[in-house]
Amino acid sequence: MVNFSKKRLQSLLDSFRGKKILVLGDLMLDRYLWGTVTHISPEAPVPVVEIEEESIRLGGAANVGNNVASLKAIPILVGVIGNDNSGRTLLSIMKENGYLTEGIIVDSTRPTTVKTRVIAHNQHVVRTDRESREDIGEEIQEKIFDILKRYLEQVDAILIEDYNKGLLVQGLIEEVIKVARQKGKIITVDPKFDHFFDFKNVTVFKPNRKEIEAALGKRLRTLEDITRAGHLIQEKLHCRCVVITLGEQGMALFEEDGQVNFLPTKARQVHDVSGAGDTVISTLTLSLVCGANFREACTLANYAAGIVCGQVGIVPITREKLEEEFNNHVFPSQE
Repeated sequence: MVNFSKKRLQSLLDSFRGKKILVLGDLMLDRYLWGTVTHISPEAPVPVVEIEEESIRLGGAANVGNNVASLKAIPILVGVIGNDNSGRTLLSIMKENGYLTEGIIVDSTRPTTVKTRVIAHNQHVVRTDRESREDIGEEIQEKIFDILKRYLEQVDAILIEDYNKGLLVQGLIEEVIKVARQKGKIITVDPKFDHFFDFKNVTVFKPNRKEIEAALGKRLRTLEDITRAGHLIQEKLHCRCVVITLGEQGMALFEEDGQVNFLPTKARQVHDVSGAGDTVISTLTLSLVCGANFREACTLANYAAGIVCGQVGIVPITREKLEEEFNNHVFPSQE
């Protein structure tokens, strides 16, 4: 879609370093149980997985922060955890990675969201979730808004990551967008089903096909369906750009001047799509902050998503992998 020169790509990737992105959203802990299937249970027709290894990673909005950091920028995470062992583990991982934790609020009325995935023979077998979807109270909303105002001057963009776990309520969404716009900040949004049409006047709105179908109440079967849906979202939200991720079909970009572009997926081998949306919004946001236009930003994000889909589990994109991908497949004949 965009023919990058090596010089232009290098300039953008170099500019990622040190940029500050405030990530507001639902923080999670991703727990992985890795093993092999030994037999079918005699108790029920389900596989028995013999666990060989366990790992814990940052998930949800925390994984978005992880992607931002892996691209050499600085994430400032703002969200809520529970007063529990999982919350303390999440904080511990953040501190080990050198992330700021001042934006994390402990809410003793709810658990820390934990997603546990069982993976056998590199295949996702089952996932269990521990969470609360109740909206946060007014006191927590005020604390979050105070944190936002404290950091707003020093950040380069606001990235809103909604997983419908109760953090992003309508009033908070409206206030955050209002003050960020007043300061001229780039605002990018990765929405879910609830509050879909509350994110008005942002820079980039990035839903996936399933979320649009739920919000509009219709299936998107053809490119014409997707095009009509993209224009309708632009009309309703007055956003500068809509990016629709389409899984194996890549993504669609709708710009404010009416241009529509479809980008085919760059994933050559799909092992796991978990976390691909986090990678897209992180790469896209950083690219815009560093002066990329919408098409350049989406091209970089599309390549980044293709890389992480080729790996098992939620793995953040890195600047090195992104540069290597371009060198191997976009500039193969250049010295």
